[in-house]
Amino acid sequence: MSGYVILVNYNGWRDTLECLETLLRSEYRDFRVVVCDNGSTDNSLERIGAWAAGTEPAQVGGRYARLAASPLDRPIPFVRYGKAAAEAGGDRDENAPLILVECGANLGFAGGNNVGLRYALARGCDWVWLLNNDTVVEPQALGNLVDRLAGTPGAGICGSTLLLYGEPSRVQALGGGWYCRWLGLAWHLGRLGRWPQRVDRDQVERRMSYPVGASMLVSADFLREVGLMCEEYFLFFEELDWVLRSRGRFRMLYAPDSVVYHKVGGAIGTSSHPGRKSLACDYWNIRNRIFFTRRWYPAALPTVYLTLAGALLTRALLGKWDRVAMIFTLMCGGWREKGAAVTLTRD
Repeated sequence: MSGYVILVNYNGWRDTLECLETLLRSEYRDFRVVVCDNGSTDNSLERIGAWAAGTEPAQVGGRYARLAASPLDRPIPFVRYGKAAAEAGGDRDENAPLILVECGANLGFAGGNNVGLRYALARGCDWVWLLNNDTVVEPQALGNLVDRLAGTPGAGICGSTLLLYGEPSRVQALGGGWYCRWLGLAWHLGRLGRWPQRVDRDQVERRMSYPVGASMLVSADFLREVGLMCEEYFLFFEELDWVLRSRGRFRMLYAPDSVVYHKVGGAIGTSSHPGRKSLACDYWNIRNRIFFTRRWYPAALPTVYLTLAGALLTRALLGKWDRVAMIFTLMCGGWREKGAAVTLTRD
């Protein structure tokens, strides 16, 4: 099975290079990498192109240097496309291992990945690995995902074991998470548990409501039948929406031995602590909690709004009055605006 790995980059070329340094040393070799740049202002694509040419060094974190110890031949052939050309499948005679795509604007997580997905589908892929650019991967990570997906009839999506980059003995998620519709809240399975550990794969799969989007392998059949991710979300809830759209048609899987180390929200200020959340994280999480609930579970809106009232009170106690105003506006119908003015930066 051949496929494509999609990385979405937004002003994060250093993270992307570290990811590429480990990804391109994967034991499974039959894939090409598509880097979709979401309107970066830090010359990301030029830096990534220079790295591929062999003139830009990449730093692989000390404890992860072992993942980049084997030789990696350079120059690495690459091509560069604009959004329209990439979505049409690029040059049919081109077969470079690295494809750089200028999306032209910040399209969000779903939009940036969808550009790469359209390229992969136009090229006749068997599968696509959506991988966050702020990750590094074990050499067996991709192969284990492919084996799990290929070996399971009716499989559509497969998640990895995600470990915290800064503390790799701790789990970010075992494959995915569980979602409570009545609260509009999700919990990653195995969160902050110790690693390594014995994992009951089947139990994890029974409990999973969605795969964590930092690492998920998706079959071409799933993409063609279910469609691409909903770009209305921009950030957060895309994976859960995708799974609900596929209900009854495809299985959701977990590959425990596919190990990925994730920096967790370095670009957008994600945090479980309300006082440390960036404006972008707070906005999109709350806006999409309302949007998703209205779309899929409208009966749960009253209880979801109660949890949002609690979030509003928490921000007030922290003295974050701009967030109080934002949450109040969203609850009063502002969620329809799609947050055009909220950027993916820390505030």
